[in-house]
Amino acid sequence: MAWQRLLPADAAFAGMTAAWLLGLGFDPTQPVEIVVSPTSGLRSRAGLTVRRCNISPSDVVQVRGLRATSVHRTLCDLRLRLPAVETLVALDAAIRAGLTDRTSLVAHRRLQSLAILAAPAESPMETRLRWLLVQSGLPKPEVQSDLRDAEGRFLGRADLYYSAARLVIEYDGGNHRDRLVEDNRRQNLLINAGFRILRFTATDVHQRSDVVVAQVRSALVRVSSHSR
Repeated sequence: MAWQRLLPADAAFAGMTAAWLLGLGFDPTQPVEIVVSPTSGLRSRAGLTVRRCNISPSDVVQVRGLRATSVHRTLCDLRLRLPAVETLVALDAAIRAGLTDRTSLVAHRRLQSLAILAAPAESPMETRLRWLLVQSGLPKPEVQSDLRDAEGRFLGRADLYYSAARLVIEYDGGNHRDRLVEDNRRQNLLINAGFRILRFTATDVHQRSDVVVAQVRSALVRVSSHSR
């Protein structure tokens, strides 16, 4: 709000700052990012990055009383600057928050290739885990699938799921320790109902990605060979 009081009336927060305002979980202040008209004399300075471009009024929204680029404009801007997986993190977060849907994202040319993979993942690391599997040539898993036993009783929700293999893939984040007892009980129910489970951490995804892929591939291949 302090920056907006110092900015031209047509300025709008953009990039990661707009993403934060929209609730997408980015750092908004390293630096603060804005867009202004091409004729503006405003320059970047410490803590503020200024980009000049023509921006349609339809691409600007009011968020918490602040002018910011719309969710689709923000996502398109991020796509130009971020690695593909981090853009997918933003797309997933936008869908999860109900700000957009996959159909609307696919309509944007810059986002199409990633939008077909977008899903309402519950955390950035779940998205990064899914990206790792897909980029390694494995089938695209289902996201946040409800799991039920033979009688139709709800057992839990899978972070990632391969239904043909009944293979559940879970990302264990920092709060896993806090809910360890609950997770263990849920896991026992799933195993007794015939599901198989693989669990991975951030260290696995970032530092042992080859092991993650090998274990998932082995589990899928094993089921495929048994079904012949």
